[in-house]
Amino acid sequence: MLAVSAARNNAEWCHAMCRAHGIPGVFGDRAWTSERRTPPLYPDAVTLAPDATAREVLGRVDRSAGGCSVKDSFGRLDLSGEGFDVTFQARWIHRPAVLAAPVGPGDVAWRPVRTAPDLDRWEAAWSGGDAALAGLFRPRLLSDRTVTVLAGTADGGSRTVAGAVVIRSEYVVGLSNVFAADGDLDRAWSGCLATVARLWPGMPVVGYEYGEDLAAAARQGCVPGPELRVWLAA
Repeated sequence: MLAVSAARNNAEWCHAMCRAHGIPGVFGDRAWTSERRTPPLYPDAVTLAPDATAREVLGRVDRSAGGCSVKDSFGRLDLSGEGFDVTFQARWIHRPAVLAAPVGPGDVAWRPVRTAPDLDRWEAAWSGGDAALAGLFRPRLLSDRTVTVLAGTADGGSRTVAGAVVIRSEYVVGLSNVFAADGDLDRAWSGCLATVARLWPGMPVVGYEYGEDLAAAARQGCVPGPELRVWLAA
């Protein structure tokens, strides 16, 4: 089932991000949860099965202050009675391994980020220089064997113009944080997917997107799937 594999892969990315910040997460049968508050933009829980219940999710996260969030991977939970509102909805995506890889732009070189200074440059391009997000991507991610940060660079590698995070699971490769610093999402997605096909041949790609990002992914062969939603406590 697409959503199950994609949800698990996304939870593994949340787990890796939390681990880089020294925050332990826990995988249960039906949800991944963190008893400590997670880094900015990352959920405190991710459901892993359609039958996950609000009680088992909310009982394992820190609700002592506002801002707790839950990624409802299957759109099944109703947390409105617990003080949560839906902050956004998105669609899981899937690109079958049998599809030919897109042709990326020839003037952008895609490669894994290897050093902390390069990761800082990648993060600045991803965030648009938002100081509130500085340091979100910790150097510990670079030694995590399940995670690869990809940078699309121009001008001989001096300028990061696009990027993504790749999360490798047993049967799928997940994409997250795909961005285009110049706003050209089609070039970013084609270059990213071409690189994934080269580095991890024969692996289907999963992830989730919405809005213009979803449209750009679909134009590069990613098939929109079931809906997910993210709940946020006031």
